[in-house]
Amino acid sequence: MKTIEGDRGPQAAQVHQSRGRMRAIVQDEYGEDPSVLRLEEIEKPEIGDHEVLVRVHAAGMDRGVWHLMAGLPYPVRVAGYGLRAPKSRVRGLDVAGRVEAVGKDVTELGPGDEVFGIADGSFAEYAAAREDKLAPKPANLSFEQAAAVPVSALAALQGLRDHGRLQAGQKVLIIGASGGVGSFAVQIAKALGAEVTGVCSATKVGLVQALGADHVIDYSREDISQPGERYDLILDIGGNRSLSALRRVLTPRGTLTIVGGETDGRWLGGTDRQLRAMILSPFIRQKLGSFISSENNEDLIVLTELIESGQVTPAIDRTYPLGEVPEALRYMQEGRARGKVVVTA
Repeated sequence: MKTIEGDRGPQAAQVHQSRGRMRAIVQDEYGEDPSVLRLEEIEKPEIGDHEVLVRVHAAGMDRGVWHLMAGLPYPVRVAGYGLRAPKSRVRGLDVAGRVEAVGKDVTELGPGDEVFGIADGSFAEYAAAREDKLAPKPANLSFEQAAAVPVSALAALQGLRDHGRLQAGQKVLIIGASGGVGSFAVQIAKALGAEVTGVCSATKVGLVQALGADHVIDYSREDISQPGERYDLILDIGGNRSLSALRRVLTPRGTLTIVGGETDGRWLGGTDRQLRAMILSPFIRQKLGSFISSENNEDLIVLTELIESGQVTPAIDRTYPLGEVPEALRYMQEGRARGKVVVTA
C-alpha cells in the first residue's frame, strides 16, 4: 500500500469538492422489524482529517445491525447511539471497496486503494471510515468475500487468541460454529493448532465439517453439557446454556469466553449471563468471561495473512443488493444463514 506524501493539495481539494448524493439504507426511528429501514438518496458523508471516503462495493451483515436498528437492549441507546431515535441514520459496519478520497492527515491510503474493514454506515454507495480501521483487501478475495470478514472474524480471532489464550494442542468447543463468528472461529482455531469441536444444527453439520472442524455435534441429538469430553476452551457464540452446564464440560482450569447468546430481554438481552460469568470467575479456578472486540487494522492484517495463506476462507451464504437490506436482515435473524450474509452496493 503506497504512502501518500507531497500530494496533499490535490487530495485535500478532492475532499472539499461538492459531496454529491448517493443511495443508502436509512432509518429515522427504532424498530424491531426491518420495515423501519428504507432505501433513500442522501448526501455523501463528509470525512475528517484521519478518515477516508470509501466507494462501497460490498458490506457484511452481522447481528449488531439488528441491535442498532431496534435500539435493543436499551443500554445500546444509552451507549451513545441515540435515546429516542438513532443518531446515525445509516446502518452497516463491515465494508469492502475502493478509496475515493482521503483526509489531510491520512498517510497510508490513497484514492484507488482496495480496502476492507469497519465503516459506520456501510449500507450505502459511499461510507466514511477511520484509517486505523481499514486494511488492504486480501489479494485472493473478491469484494463480497472481503466484506464478510471484519466484524465477525475480529471477534473470532480476539475471542480465541486474546481472551481464550488458545494454545496449540488444546481442545476447543465452539458453540454456534455455523454462523458468522463461528465459521471464522473454527478455521482460526485450526490455524492456531487446536482440536476443534463445533456445535450446530443438523442442517449445518456439513458446512462445519467443510470448515475443518475435527468433530461436529448436532445439538438436537446430543446434549453437550452431559459429562464426557472436557475442553480447555469453550467459545460460546450462539447458545444460552447455563454457566453451570458449560462449566461441567470445561477442564478444571479451562476458559469459557461468551461472545453471544441472546434472549428477548429488552434491558439485558442475554448480557446477564455474561455479567454473572465475570462476577463468578475470580472465585473459581476456571476462567469465565466476555469481551467487546476491538476494531483495529493490526488484527485486520493478521486476518489477511491467514486468508492469503489459505488457512481462512469466508463462508458466504447469500448476497443481496443494497435495496434488499431488510430482506437480508430478516433472513439472518431467522437463523437460516450458513456463514455470512453480504450486501452488494
